[in-house]
Amino acid sequence: MERIIIDGLSFSLPLFIMAVGGIYSEKSGITNLALEGFQGMGAFTGALAAVIMMNMGIGNATTQFYAAIFFAVLGGALYSLLHAVLCIRMKANQVISGVVLNILAMSLTAYLCKALNKGLFHAASDKFVLSVSDKFTVPGLSAIPILGAFFKDIYPFEVLIILAAIVCWYILYQTRYGMNLRACGDNPHAVDAAGESVSKTRTIAVLFSGALSGLAGICFAYSISGNFSSAIFVGYGYLSIAAMIFGNWTILPTLASCLLFGFARSGGYFLVQKMQMPSSYSDLAMTLPYILTLLLLIFFSKFNRAPRALGETYDKGKR
Repeated sequence: MERIIIDGLSFSLPLFIMAVGGIYSEKSGITNLALEGFQGMGAFTGALAAVIMMNMGIGNATTQFYAAIFFAVLGGALYSLLHAVLCIRMKANQVISGVVLNILAMSLTAYLCKALNKGLFHAASDKFVLSVSDKFTVPGLSAIPILGAFFKDIYPFEVLIILAAIVCWYILYQTRYGMNLRACGDNPHAVDAAGESVSKTRTIAVLFSGALSGLAGICFAYSISGNFSSAIFVGYGYLSIAAMIFGNWTILPTLASCLLFGFARSGGYFLVQKMQMPSSYSDLAMTLPYILTLLLLIFFSKFNRAPRALGETYDKGKR
C-alpha cells in the first residue's frame, strides 16, 4: 500500500502542475492541447542544462537538479510563446496550433538530442542521462500507518510543485490579474471595456502554462526514467488535459483527478509485481490511467462547464 501512495504521488503531482498550466490557459479563453509539447521541450532544455553542467564538472547533483528545473521552466515558457503568437497575434486555429506544436516538439527534441550528443559529447546516444534525484523522509509523520506513506521517499520537486500550486491558486483567485484572466475566458469584451488588454492577459496565461508544463516535464524525466529521451512523449500532456476537464477547470478537483490517475497507474504496477506476472504486463499497467479517462468521460462529461469564450478568437469589433 505504501508503495502505491509513494509512486502515485511522484506521478500525480507533475501531472497536476501541468494541468494547472492548462487551467490558466483555458480559463483565459485559449484552448491548449500543446501541453504535451511544452512539457517535452521543457524537459529537453532542463536535461540539456544538467548534462552540460555534469560534463563541465559544474556543481553537484543537487545544483544540477535545480538548474535543470530552472531551465525547464524557462524552456517551456519560451516554447509556449509560439502558441501565444499563433493563436492570439495571428488568430490561428487553436486546436491545430496545439497539435502541430506537439508534433514539432517531439521531432525537434529527438533530432537535437542525437545531434548534440554527437557534436558536444561525442556519444552516439538518443538520450540525456541525468543524475539520480535524492529523496527525503519526514521524521515522525512518516511513522503514521498508511498516511505516513505521503511523507516517505519524497522527491524535492514534489514540495516545489505543491508550493507552486498554492502560488498559482492565489494568483488565479486572489489577484486582479487572476480576475481579469477568468473574465477573459467568459466575457473578453467586458475586460476590454474595463481598459485591460485581453491579448496581454491571455499571452501571460499561455506563458504560465508553458512554464508549469516545463516543470512537469523535467520532474517526469527525473522520477520515471532518470533520463531525457523521446519516450517522454507518451501522452502525459493529454492526460493532464483530461484531469483538468474532469476537475471542471478548477484547481482542487483537478488535483483529485490527477491523484486518481496516479494511484491507478502505481496500483497497476503493484498488482503486476504482487502477482509475479511477466514484465511485459507492466506496459499494460501504463494503460490504466487512459482507460480510467475513457470511463470518466462516459459518465461525467455532461457535468463539465467550460469557460464560455474558450477557443474563440477575440475580435474587438465583434459584440
